[in-house]
Amino acid sequence: MRGMARQKVVFACQQCGYEAPKWLGRCPGCGSWGTLVEEVTALPAAPGAHGAGLSSGEKPRPIAAVETAEAIRIPTGSEELDRVLGGGIVPGSVVLVGGDPGIGKSTLLLQLAHRVAEDRGPVLYVSGEESARQVRLRADRLGALSSRLYVLAETNLDRIEEHARELSPLVLVVDSIQTVYRPALPSAPGSVSQVREGAAELLRLAKTRGIAVFIVGHVTKEGAIAGPRVLEHMVDTVLYFEGERHASFRVLRAVKNRFGSTNEIGLFEMREEGLVPVPNASELFLSERPLGVAGSVVVPCLEGSRPLLVEVQALLSPTPFANPRRTASGLDLNRVLLLLAVLEKRVGLQLGGHDAYVKVAGGVRIEEPAVDLALAVALASSFRDRPADPRAVVFGEVGLAGEVRAVGRVEQRLREAEKMGFRRAVLPARSLKNLAFRSTMELIGVETVAEGLEASLVGG
Repeated sequence: MRGMARQKVVFACQQCGYEAPKWLGRCPGCGSWGTLVEEVTALPAAPGAHGAGLSSGEKPRPIAAVETAEAIRIPTGSEELDRVLGGGIVPGSVVLVGGDPGIGKSTLLLQLAHRVAEDRGPVLYVSGEESARQVRLRADRLGALSSRLYVLAETNLDRIEEHARELSPLVLVVDSIQTVYRPALPSAPGSVSQVREGAAELLRLAKTRGIAVFIVGHVTKEGAIAGPRVLEHMVDTVLYFEGERHASFRVLRAVKNRFGSTNEIGLFEMREEGLVPVPNASELFLSERPLGVAGSVVVPCLEGSRPLLVEVQALLSPTPFANPRRTASGLDLNRVLLLLAVLEKRVGLQLGGHDAYVKVAGGVRIEEPAVDLALAVALASSFRDRPADPRAVVFGEVGLAGEVRAVGRVEQRLREAEKMGFRRAVLPARSLKNLAFRSTMELIGVETVAEGLEASLVGG
């Protein structure tokens, strides 16, 4: 009928955003079961109504004729956060922050908002999950009471945009995208259509007004950001806040960044006064390291441009079951299984009748292959009940033939180990070639895993 808005009924997946014309038990997009939910969406009144906000009316021109300008960045007041963002906040950018409930996302962004408001200009913090009084209580605890930090408890996206255009803040924080809604859409807040359209509106606001927008996103039980997958493609930067809820250590990691590297991480410690940056992470990771205990090895790894010394622990014990257990925390389980096979085949350790438990102390996750040799030494140390040299660091990639392969940026790893007082380093022999760094440590080059065990284990 004339005057009535046209509507469309679809079944949208709450995990990936796939839309099906009818209900299905399993999502064809991501393969999840029971995630398709019925949604009623309003069709656009005219073709091209959505997305018109980004249209500039420009004509095609040669790429060489496009003017370039260095992006002006706003410092956040935290070196750790600036490192992850690529040097600071880019005006007009959209940053999506995800993490488990209670990990500290709201604390991180409230501290960021306070520092920018104090040093640069007005900031608008929109809370869709808490009242303004609750935000004030957290701000009292964090000492974030800047006169230019404005708080708004609102979930209506149209009103949020209205206040943002009136205030013209440097930074807009929306906590969270799953709570805001557009009144023009009949679906409930947090649905796929609401999340997608809400993110699109915030993206248009950021690009047209030059406001840096930070969006908090809920995560699923698998750890991915909830809602349609297109949400991560729309924004400029995606940050994940990681860590154990019952531990004080937190890691901020970038998985997408159009204005910087995705290899950098930020390290924070959760205290009563909020999140405190950790400038010397190696000292923090090794502060509780036991000395002279079998199964403990220190490895210098790299996270972006930062070298870190972390402790790799392994525990092997005879299994009472037919199939031994293999458990890994902070490491890829497939990498652990591979090294167990190499130790059995190439070194002759009979590990088939032992349970294997490995972890990285401190809650850090290591993905680079340089941890292979240290993990192999930790496994052999626990199996033989012979501790590794507590004054040595071990690193190198291990191949299936039992060879130790070279890794990159050896000088940075050795400098960090020397700074922390280590006296020996067991590393790939090929990495010693053309090494310009003159270290006071004893550098031992090894070509096989067996040589690495002999050089690392006490009494070997």
